[in-house]
Amino acid sequence: MEYAVAGVARRHKHWHTRTESAKTKLALTGNECQGGARPGGWQDGRVDLEAFDWLLTDVGQRVLEQARLAVLAGEPELRVNTLLRRTTTAERAAAALTQVALRSAAVTKFGELAHRMYFTPEALEQATRAAVAEHRAARFAAFGARTLIDLGCGIGGDLIAAARSGLVCAGVDLDPVRVAVARANLAALELPGAVQVADATEVDHSGFDLAFADPARRSGTGRSFRVEDWTPPWTWVEGLLRRDACVKVAPGIPHDLVPEGVEAEWVSDHGEVKEAALWSGRTATVARRATLIGEGGLASITDEDDPGRTEVGTGPVDAYLYEPDGAVIRAGLVTAVAAGVHGRLIDPKIAYVTSAEAFQTPFARGYRVLEHLPYREKQLRAALRERGVGTLTIKKRGVDVVPDQLRQRLALRGDTPATLVLTRVAGAGTALLVEPL
Repeated sequence: MEYAVAGVARRHKHWHTRTESAKTKLALTGNECQGGARPGGWQDGRVDLEAFDWLLTDVGQRVLEQARLAVLAGEPELRVNTLLRRTTTAERAAAALTQVALRSAAVTKFGELAHRMYFTPEALEQATRAAVAEHRAARFAAFGARTLIDLGCGIGGDLIAAARSGLVCAGVDLDPVRVAVARANLAALELPGAVQVADATEVDHSGFDLAFADPARRSGTGRSFRVEDWTPPWTWVEGLLRRDACVKVAPGIPHDLVPEGVEAEWVSDHGEVKEAALWSGRTATVARRATLIGEGGLASITDEDDPGRTEVGTGPVDAYLYEPDGAVIRAGLVTAVAAGVHGRLIDPKIAYVTSAEAFQTPFARGYRVLEHLPYREKQLRAALRERGVGTLTIKKRGVDVVPDQLRQRLALRGDTPATLVLTRVAGAGTALLVEPL
């Protein structure tokens, strides 16, 4: 069956479906692919293209399964490698072992799907976590999109989520290895889709309902937080955001960089901020959004829930303290959380909220304030020892304290666990003994 999707510039000669081999098409010159040819063939980390293509053959699959079972049995890597080399070359044995190791590492991002997928070391590090990609794909579907093009698909993490949500998907990437891996992943998961080696900046994407992009945020020296170092560049991203599109960006993106009319969404997964995404055209529904993914499901809070700092106000610490999720802080929605718990800020520049009421909210972690303790270290040590504190969790915001170093200096030896919050209230250093709600 052919899965090629209409709307791609014709100068890209052929769209390989998930069931086709692209080996002949991947023998491109250095001018046609990002970075030019590398010694020993196209590689991403330790994954060689020719060895990867072999891995997909029946023989390669048997060797891969042999490697998996040997590793599962606890055999040392050197012994497994020796075992595999009885039937194949050193390079192919290494390819099989690499995939076994990468699949194990990928479980934290892709769950059980990882055991059927293929990866490269660098691309796995950069891939979107499955829960986040699934949330984004759900937004694609809710928008009513039927077709999607992924302009820089990598190994296909977002393509997989979109295809599983029912969209007809196509992907492009400059790296032939990643294209081969993305195609193999669609096939392994029995998902439709077309993937092609191409330059995203030269693709005509007008025939697709939605365009998605995840620009590489790296320079020659490693990861970069400067938009000038992105590939494709920020100027291209700005152009893409003039249509119905979604662009994955770093969570540290400055608010003033977000174009007018574009929604900025910050996403955290189980309390860890993973990314930001820019939604444009008809996909933008608000200006700022924080989305939290956790054990209980998904929750979003937006600027429409935010009455603003003036209405929320600031004041002394009350009976309860709330620590907003990192996505909420990045989105500038701390005052929205304050409004939700009938509270206020403790300081205009500190992301802590206080309230007289106890709330369970997905947007912040709540604490009951037990005591105000001395802020000076000597008196603080005496107060904690007097209370028999031993194991101490230190949380801090707005103060120049290194928790591990302070914990060592306090040298507590009691039996009671405790949580200490060090922060500033109305500009003054404050120490609070609290307990989680």
